[in-house]
Amino acid sequence: MTFRVWPRTLAAQLVIVTAAAVLISNVAVAAWFEMGREQLTENAITERLIDRAVSAATLLASIPAKQRGPAAHALSSGPWRFQVHRGKAPVQTMSDAERTLAARVQVLLPKAKTRRVVEVRFRPTTPEELKQPRGPQSVTEVTIPLVRGTQLITTYYRPPPPPWPVQSIVATLVAILVTALAAGLLARRVTRPLSKLASAASEVARGGTAPHVPEEGPDDVRRAAAAFNAMNNQVTRTMESQRQLLSAVGHDLRTPITAMRINTEFVEDADTRDRLTKNIEELQELTEAVLSAAKGVGWEQMRKIDLAALAESVCADLEEMDKAVTWESHAAAPVTCRPNEIRRAIRNLIENALAYGKKANVHLQDTPEVYELIVEDEGPGISDADRERVFEPFVRLETSRSAETGGTGLGLTLVKAIAQGHGGSVRLENRAEGGLRASLRLPREAAPA
Repeated sequence: MTFRVWPRTLAAQLVIVTAAAVLISNVAVAAWFEMGREQLTENAITERLIDRAVSAATLLASIPAKQRGPAAHALSSGPWRFQVHRGKAPVQTMSDAERTLAARVQVLLPKAKTRRVVEVRFRPTTPEELKQPRGPQSVTEVTIPLVRGTQLITTYYRPPPPPWPVQSIVATLVAILVTALAAGLLARRVTRPLSKLASAASEVARGGTAPHVPEEGPDDVRRAAAAFNAMNNQVTRTMESQRQLLSAVGHDLRTPITAMRINTEFVEDADTRDRLTKNIEELQELTEAVLSAAKGVGWEQMRKIDLAALAESVCADLEEMDKAVTWESHAAAPVTCRPNEIRRAIRNLIENALAYGKKANVHLQDTPEVYELIVEDEGPGISDADRERVFEPFVRLETSRSAETGGTGLGLTLVKAIAQGHGGSVRLENRAEGGLRASLRLPREAAPA
């Protein structure tokens, strides 16, 4: 099982990006001020360390030797420790930072002591020091000679930096919450009309009638909705005009064909009458096929059916006519479509397989996105060059299929028009074991969110 971390909806992405931007900006600003505060604190601590070390050394150098120890102890408090060391101080190598701080202390000492070496040492905390509550982060020791053989060791235990104040954290969380709510409201204002527009476009792609899309939201979204509504109205008017035109053409063509059929009855020669009757029947069949193909799809109302039951009924009808059709049982496959058009498409595919492949094996496959009705035959198949051309009107591949199959060359054209009118597709491919496989793909209904 895979989990999608990044959301796919515009509203969720806008909320997440806005909240993340506020969080990053607040953290960056807080870090910037924290760095500045730490620098100011460091400078202040350094100045205070120099001042207290020099002041304590000056004071202890001016009192009797016996009083220096107790006085140093009295000066010790908090992070400050003062200790009088008697004897020769150990010489140690100082780093550049330590030498810089020692030089600053040396400058502030009385002139009588300037010739004596001041030593500074930055050392890490010991395990014992870390065990103390809020143990020091680091330790700085400044050794200043008082008199010959006596030094004052000033030790400063630097406490760890204080945690970020709760007020700053609360303010950041409030800012994130407020901006996320604002982004959510803005996203809702934008995505609601976009969702309706997408639903209407999907309905058109599936062959349905698109509802009027509310023209609301920002100007860009309103213009998109207005353009879609104008386009939908224009397409609807065009299709209605085409329907009226086709109805008139169909009526005008059927009338002379009927008159010709009646006139053939008065032809005395039987052979001539049979040839005329056959020609009129072919003309009638061609006329009906042309009208069906020209109409395409869209005249029937969409409704929900069981695709498996529909395909099974088509196969059963052809089996009753002694056609070599087999159907592989399948569970219910609910789909919203125009049932009569889908029935016509399925029947055309099966009859095509029977005409050129002698038999038709029909079964249904389903994926999370589509239902795929598959019709397989045992014929010669179709070359790669002709696989798309057979969907063009009046195309018949007589070089690879029987010349006596009949037909008008509009069957696959109509299947493709029906499939595309439902937002699906039709595909032909040769089987490895021989024969042709025709696949009619229809989109499944979207699962509820």
